[in-house]
Amino acid sequence: MSSTDASGSGDIARTLDLLWDTGPRPSRGPKPGLTLDRIVEGAVRVADTEGLDAVTMRRVATELGIGTMTLYRYLPGKGELLDLMLDRVQQPAPIDEGAPGWRVALERVAYNSLALYQRHPWLLQVNQSRPVMGPAAVLGMELIVGQIKSMGLTDAELIAVIVTLDGYVTGTARTQLYAAEAERTTGLTDAEFWAAQTPTLERALSSGRYPLMASLSEDAFDQSFDHFGFGLQRILDGFEVLVEQRNRPA
Repeated sequence: MSSTDASGSGDIARTLDLLWDTGPRPSRGPKPGLTLDRIVEGAVRVADTEGLDAVTMRRVATELGIGTMTLYRYLPGKGELLDLMLDRVQQPAPIDEGAPGWRVALERVAYNSLALYQRHPWLLQVNQSRPVMGPAAVLGMELIVGQIKSMGLTDAELIAVIVTLDGYVTGTARTQLYAAEAERTTGLTDAEFWAAQTPTLERALSSGRYPLMASLSEDAFDQSFDHFGFGLQRILDGFEVLVEQRNRPA
């Protein structure tokens, strides 16, 4: 899986104009019915169905049934289009105003983020270390910070909480994507892949050279175990300890 695309790779000033709707409108007779929203939606459809590499100005134009040059009346190129796509798909879900505390809020954020990567796996191919902040991104941060402000941490620590959680979710999503990609490219299911190794592994474990591995229970590598949920709760447990320390009376 390639990772050649990066957010912020286009004209940043022009991208911000487009994201925040402050730039000039298309001139020279824009096509009736064609809007920047339709263009971004079409690009997202292409990425979802064919992968990020398929997203070119020509392919998006074909998806919309227009000439390629028409797109350039609306935006400079793929770099700016990618940033609009990122902001579009990361539109935050409505929050439950009655959510009981920061821990439940972070748990929901984690599961929503994992679902987002599952719906749009091409997101994992984008280097987002330098994001261009659009309305959806800023609103998403606004909502999350509002839900975890009660932790009583410093502002820098609140952002660190979000970054830590995002890193965990992204790692899990990437592992899931790799597993799905391996099954697709090899034609072997997970069960078939491990079954092919079983005879060799059984001989190795019965040799006595790996006593700890040999002593593991049969369900130690149970595929149904919720590794994501287990790890998430341990991360939240760690945050809980910090919150208790900060809020403990002197």
